[in-house]
Amino acid sequence: MAKGKRVFVVDGARTPFLKALGSTGKFSAADLAVAAARPVLTRMPFQPEAIDEVIVGCVIPAPNEANIARIIALRLGCGKKVPAFTVQRNCASGLQALASARERIALGYSDLILAGGTEAMSRAPVQWNADMVNWLSGLMRARSPVDRLKAISAFRLKNLKPVFTLLLGLSDPLVKLSMGQTAEIVAHRFGITREQQDEYALQSHERLAAAYDAGHMEDEIEILYDDKGKHYKDDTGMRRGSTMEQLAKLKPVFDRKYGLVTSANSSQITDGAAMLLLASEKAIEKYDLSVLGELVDHEWAGVDPSQMGLGPVHAVAGLLARQKLTMGDLDHMELNEAFAAQVLGCQAAWASDDYAREELGLKSALGSMDPRRLNPDGGAISCGHPVGASGARLVLHLLLALRHRGGGQGVATLCIGGGQGGAMLVRVEGGKS
Repeated sequence: MAKGKRVFVVDGARTPFLKALGSTGKFSAADLAVAAARPVLTRMPFQPEAIDEVIVGCVIPAPNEANIARIIALRLGCGKKVPAFTVQRNCASGLQALASARERIALGYSDLILAGGTEAMSRAPVQWNADMVNWLSGLMRARSPVDRLKAISAFRLKNLKPVFTLLLGLSDPLVKLSMGQTAEIVAHRFGITREQQDEYALQSHERLAAAYDAGHMEDEIEILYDDKGKHYKDDTGMRRGSTMEQLAKLKPVFDRKYGLVTSANSSQITDGAAMLLLASEKAIEKYDLSVLGELVDHEWAGVDPSQMGLGPVHAVAGLLARQKLTMGDLDHMELNEAFAAQVLGCQAAWASDDYAREELGLKSALGSMDPRRLNPDGGAISCGHPVGASGARLVLHLLLALRHRGGGQGVATLCIGGGQGGAMLVRVEGGKS
């Protein structure tokens, strides 16, 4: 993208991420986004009507949440004149919302945009299968009593077999693999062991718990209240006190005979939202806004869908090349923990001269990210992965973490179902950068 006007994040917040427990969650995707955004707007010196646009990423909005961004905007009091649109790029939908907002401001179309992502994965629809739909259609068309009896007699028990849309959405229709199976392929390609994956998963929980204990999550998470008066203030998927012995007892999920990927070293099915307010320099000056950080650039890349977890390798490589940066120039990286195998696979690919030459067209390896600067506060394995929201959460957490550490620059990046990767470069004043 050609260089345009500078784009800044002035504030943001997210809900606690709530692990799906096998039943419909308390909050719709719109509920979650409103809960994340309302405190942000309350802190602003202007009314919600001053916002130019609302852009939200969401993968599986409910049937009554068509163009969910518009619903969210109206519920937040932005008014009928503020336009809104919804974006979908699978796991990177929240990042796509921020990228779209950044482009709109950089090109001069807008000055204030509320953008982010939301998902209520626990509310993914369970649908009738095609046999049941066709049977119902035939029954509804029947007019005479005889035709109705014929239609009823055509019913078969197989018609009752449900279609779980969440499972379909987490599978690639072209390569016929689930996301977990693609993680198994990445693990096999780079020789990543079960023990390494479990160690990484345990580290994710320990790092997130440490971030909570240090008070680093207080600026990020807004308390949720349900209609029964119950409140939620922490990510419910975090497991304190987990041990390697406990993780080792779990059986593989996606390849039960030979696999290494388990429910514990994978991200969690989760409900949650993250929303950020983006502004131009003009808006910052007009309203005297404080600045959290700058969205500098973003990049997208495509990879083999059967190894979709390697998408960040390519997106980050392209982003750093355009910005003339190296891995060593980054103070922090947030790499979405879809699977431990996928994170470790990206690290191995970045460190590989062969991968650099054969896949990235580089002369030598880009170099892996310093593990101390990679997801230092845990990630989706411990906090969860509400697919439409995760990209926005990564950027928000990256900005806040850089501020806590005195400033600098970092990259937020995700793998994307279907074989893509996305990455965004941010800067926060202070630090070496």
